[in-house]
Amino acid sequence: MNKIGKIAVIGAGSWGTAIAGILAAKGLQTVLWGHHIEHVAALTRDRENIKYLPGYHLVDSLQFTSDLHTAVKGCEIVCMVVPSHGFRKVFEDVVPFLKKKCLIVSAVKGIENETLMTMTQIMTEVLGTKLQEKEIELAVLSGPSFAKEVALGMPTAVTIGCSQIEKAQKLQHVFGTERFRVYASNDIVGLEISAALKNIIAIAAGISDGLGYGLNSRAALITRGLSEIKRLGVLMGADPQTFFGLSGLGDLVLTCTGDLSRNRTVGLKLGQGKELSTILHEMEMVAEGVKTTQSVYELALRFKVDMPILEQVYLILYKNKDCSAAVLDLLTREMKIE
Repeated sequence: MNKIGKIAVIGAGSWGTAIAGILAAKGLQTVLWGHHIEHVAALTRDRENIKYLPGYHLVDSLQFTSDLHTAVKGCEIVCMVVPSHGFRKVFEDVVPFLKKKCLIVSAVKGIENETLMTMTQIMTEVLGTKLQEKEIELAVLSGPSFAKEVALGMPTAVTIGCSQIEKAQKLQHVFGTERFRVYASNDIVGLEISAALKNIIAIAAGISDGLGYGLNSRAALITRGLSEIKRLGVLMGADPQTFFGLSGLGDLVLTCTGDLSRNRTVGLKLGQGKELSTILHEMEMVAEGVKTTQSVYELALRFKVDMPILEQVYLILYKNKDCSAAVLDLLTREMKIE
């Protein structure tokens, strides 16, 4: 692998911190940007993200800043790890500092509410003519990867996608370690759609668990949920095989079954009778699936695709439908051939 220059990780939540920690521990020049000055000061002082990723020591070489110019200037690779609802604004602020021929990696799993765009679509729109003028390449990092387990060095496998496969192969060597295995893909659409939509199915799985239903119910939701994700993704131009890979089936299983899943936790508490506003108020970190449900509901209407699990999750989250009634409506739909 050729020598890699400076790398910026934009977003100092749990996942951004874990990614920055991996890169810095490899000896790569890495800077982690956080929005709040006080949070960045605490990171610098403690060498630990006590708020979002406690117990994980950050190597001394990792730099921290709340200034985007300092973070991005001269970077060969910029990794965007901010929540989808704030992605556009932060990226607009990043663009003026991007150097020519840099690689921009999105590690964000969501779809913008107002435009129904994925993160790479947002970046393409914001960059405009600069995308070609500066010869910038866009990529996506996705797969079953709880930040806490990655930070602890537990074996993990993910996928990085870029339209030019050789760029994806370059990035897999940048991000990969002996405990963080990275596969390469050229299906950006499939990676982004599967990454965003699995959070919706995880909310459904959590609701099922919260209602006291068993493993049969969860398995059915995962399987039929994958079918819904694939239907929409293929209509949007994705490779069907992507949905059976790490970003598709792998991340779906993890998010629907893992106790560390924020989206499953939202569903679990909904199934137990808690109000959504209370659940979200009590959470430190963002559960992307809540906002993504609204976006994907609109996408399903746009593409005229049948997504019954999504529809019921939407009705629960945004129309206050009773969870038990939603399950009954799913089960009593017209019988179909699988």
